[in-house]
Amino acid sequence: MKPDKEKKIVVGSSRLTRFEKARIIGARALQLSLGAPSLITSSQSGKDSITIAEEELMENSLPISLRRILPNVNYQDIPIKWLIKK
Repeated sequence: MKPDKEKKIVVGSSRLTRFEKARIIGARALQLSLGAPSLITSSQSGKDSITIAEEELMENSLPISLRRILPNVNYQDIPIKWLIKK
């Protein structure tokens, strides 16, 4: 199933689940710990990579999409910007 150009979420809820959030933060924290540049300007230089990853997620600065898959092999790629509620 191809995602539409409009913000229409067909597979799953309209919010990030706690498992998706943990997976995104963990993956981004790993990238940061391996030397990837931060996508936000941080006021404190001594922050750990998990805190920086959480801030990047909450500020919608991560260019990441989730692939939600159904048991019948239908899927939808959803940008996380659609799922973050401010």
